Amino acid sequence: MRFISRFLLTLLLIVVLTVLGTIGWLTMTEYLPAPFEDVAVGRYGDTGRVRAGDELTVLSWNIGYGGLGKAEDFFMDGGKKSRPADQNTVHVYLDGVSRAIAANAADLVLLQEVDTDSARSFRIDERKLLNSAMRCDSFALNYACPFVPIPWPPIGRVNSGLYTMSRDYLIDSAERISLPCPFTWPMRVANLKRCLLVSYLPLENSDKQLVLVNLHLEAYDDGAGKIAQTKQLRRFIEDEFSKGNYVIAGGDFNQVFPGSLEFYPNRHPENWEPGVLEDSLLPAGWTLACDLSTPTCRLLNQPFNPVDTVGTQYYVIDGLILSPNVELKSVETVNEGFANSDHNPVKAVVALRELTEFG
Repeated sequence: MRFISRFLLTLLLIVVLTVLGTIGWLTMTEYLPAPFEDVAVGRYGDTGRVRAGDELTVLSWNIGYGGLGKAEDFFMDGGKKSRPADQNTVHVYLDGVSRAIAANAADLVLLQEVDTDSARSFRIDERKLLNSAMRCDSFALNYACPFVPIPWPPIGRVNSGLYTMSRDYLIDSAERISLPCPFTWPMRVANLKRCLLVSYLPLENSDKQLVLVNLHLEAYDDGAGKIAQTKQLRRFIEDEFSKGNYVIAGGDFNQVFPGSLEFYPNRHPENWEPGVLEDSLLPAGWTLACDLSTPTCRLLNQPFNPVDTVGTQYYVIDGLILSPNVELKSVETVNEGFANSDHNPVKAVVALRELTEFG
């Protein structure tokens, strides 16, 4: 009995020391970005400048790091898995994403959850597979951790972020703007550090700019994080518009768009419940662009089953915000059938109104 007691005590001590050591190591290596950071802009060919009066096609899509296609579930949504089966599965999903981006021929593309060196996507630099035919791009980390210790087997190393691409137009500069983090130590050390990726496109014959904001707001908080991040987003875009700039902000809000609960009531809040975007989010004259006819996201409590409309859940949590000098021509959720991501892309056609209309 004494031997068994000593063995169990030794085993417990090893477990405690391992946990404490892991937390200590993650604390020392925690990704702590500055409030504002310049972001490198990639340029791969001749580009033109955006002009007042131009019509632009904008595509926003959370691609689920090439690991959340039709065969996947996810442990944080009531499922079991933390990664796809193998590297080939990731390549299949990414190939589908690339084909969809090409088919929609967008001028500007805003992608969320793009991995560059993550165990969950088998260390593939996904940017290299997605920027075909694009002449400018920018990237900002919002998740960088040497080892995410949950679940079992653990997620492991993660380097992932927001990726913005321009087909023909010049991105002159870009910056990463940190958003409030709702988590405290020790949960914070292996969690996302949300941000805005802001790309500045100069206007031809003008000192004004098109300000393109790529975003992915908090998902698994108690709601306060989403609210604080949304408020900071609003302050930023209002400030840019006050300078006379054009503003397009798009991405995954992790909040249902106004009116969408009538079409997709939340029947499984025990698995995951998004926040709610209020109509009061924007001041007068701004446009909240979304398409309620097709869901933009599915719950990952099980692999995708289009026949099962009871055992899972759908949402409209992806879309765009347009400043008053950007006119919405059309917006649609492109129905990809959740084949290659747990999100469908949102495509909008917008027009930059003439500068004379806004002084």
